Amino acid sequence: MCPHGGTVTAITSNARVSAASGYVVRASDTFTIAGCSFNLGGSPHPCLQVKWVQADQHSTAVGDSTLNEDSVGLCVAGDQAAQGTGMINSTQPRVSGT
Repeated sequence: MCPHGGTVTAITSNARVSAASGYVVRASDTFTIAGCSFNLGGSPHPCLQVKWVQADQHSTAVGDSTLNEDSVGLCVAGDQAAQGTGMINSTQPRVSGT
């Protein structure tokens, strides 16, 4: 979620590595935000996407870092202004592999 109540949707280009019921998301995937109610000076200035600044340090999938509950993403508006830290409310179950 964005800090203003918007819902984040992950759109992954990963079609090779899956866990639980879906493909593993990576820092380079697209994360869009809908329903952000943030206003700046009375004008709508909603969060539109998440840009990840800290991904998982120990896991990669298809050549890019994966995300976990400790990952940090900044929610940004259409003009790329940072508007707060995204909140991770749910994750995939723990995964192990070889």
